[in-house]
Amino acid sequence: MIIARAPYRLSFFGGGTDYPTWSHVEGGSVLSTTIDKYCYVSVRHLPPFFSNRHRVVWSHVETVGAIAEILHPAVREGLRMLAFDDTCGLEIHHQGDLPARAGMGSSSSFAVAMILALSAFQGRMVGPHELALAAIELEQQRLREHVGSQDQVAAAYGGLNRIDFAPDGEIRVAPVTLAPERVQVLERRLMLFFTGTSRLSSEVAAEVVANLRERESALRRMRAMVDEALALLATDSDLDAFGALLDEGWRLKRSLASRVANETVDEVYRRALKAGALGGKLLGAGGSGFMVFYVPERRQPAVRRALENFLHVPFRFESEGGRVLHYGSRAPWLDAPESRRPLATRPARAPRPVRREDEDETGVRVRSVGSRS
Repeated sequence: MIIARAPYRLSFFGGGTDYPTWSHVEGGSVLSTTIDKYCYVSVRHLPPFFSNRHRVVWSHVETVGAIAEILHPAVREGLRMLAFDDTCGLEIHHQGDLPARAGMGSSSSFAVAMILALSAFQGRMVGPHELALAAIELEQQRLREHVGSQDQVAAAYGGLNRIDFAPDGEIRVAPVTLAPERVQVLERRLMLFFTGTSRLSSEVAAEVVANLRERESALRRMRAMVDEALALLATDSDLDAFGALLDEGWRLKRSLASRVANETVDEVYRRALKAGALGGKLLGAGGSGFMVFYVPERRQPAVRRALENFLHVPFRFESEGGRVLHYGSRAPWLDAPESRRPLATRPARAPRPVRREDEDETGVRVRSVGSRS
């Protein structure tokens, strides 16, 4: 049994400049942190007492005879990318502390945790940079999702970081080094609220990507705000200016596409600012999900009352990133020759088609292989 986990992230500034369409031409920068909410993936050999070869547990329970039959696209393509075959049966479980489709980078956290667990299953140690690049390859190239590159890097490395994306594809991660007291003040003044999940993030992101060249001035300003925020954090000046920067950044992000915000999001934001928040943003591509606000401590009770219809989620920053939590012993039956022979089952089939496009709790859109190609 292998158990791995990867954290979810909060992105403060620079989101949008990490999309390859932009970063491979202009370069990009992001300031983000990971928090103490995690995605967990466990992998083990499926015991040889079952008629099927693989078992995948997420919002569905899949029991299949071959990798090609797995409905979950990230699991199916992740196994193929890491050169797994049907010689040995696998059981893969996913659990998450936060819901998907909510702006916390859940699909990338899942990709990082899964690749980490599967690599450990193969007896390989994977460093954070290799792990991040593998997750980016899985999501952008193999699944062809409209995603940037910041979430995978954040989940793999963990911590409060500046992440730079060079036009030549190089990714540089620089931990933000601050006095612990300064970090604690920022942490205490951030409030996270869950507004509900009803969006398909890839559709919102597709609109954002399509508009990137028309929003050049906004994106350049959003990238410059990374430097301004870091300069502010590095001084002893009033940290409330961080909230004002968040407010400016949210207004710029909102201009990137019509579907980034809606009436509910705008109303939540208006209520939070009226109650005392100095700034905030909707996390992720947009539409709905989690919103983070910068709120001085004395005003936080008023903000909680103003947003009493929404779930307040306390959190702390974390710095571990993706890691293996448990590395179990080899299953004894694997040494028997018959355990390495394929089961005499029906031929592998293509994944079962689904009646509608949707996203699972990992944030990955689920659809048939035929519709994906």
